[in-house]
Amino acid sequence: MATNQLKLYWTTGPGALRIRWGTPGDWTRCVRHLTEYVDPDRARRICQTWHHDVTGVYTGDRRKPG
Repeated sequence: MATNQLKLYWTTGPGALRIRWGTPGDWTRCVRHLTEYVDPDRARRICQTWHHDVTGVYTGDRRKPG
């Protein structure tokens, strides 16, 4: 599966439903799911980027929804 397809799966597809972007704990759920496929440090970096892509803010930002 191509990288873009993985991003779409986790940010807008069935994976996004599992993560529930924009709700409390979304980044933690993302990291938990992705560490099944990549090392934990890489999962944290990917989830930070995807969190920003989906919600418009980085984790820890005071404007974070939820």
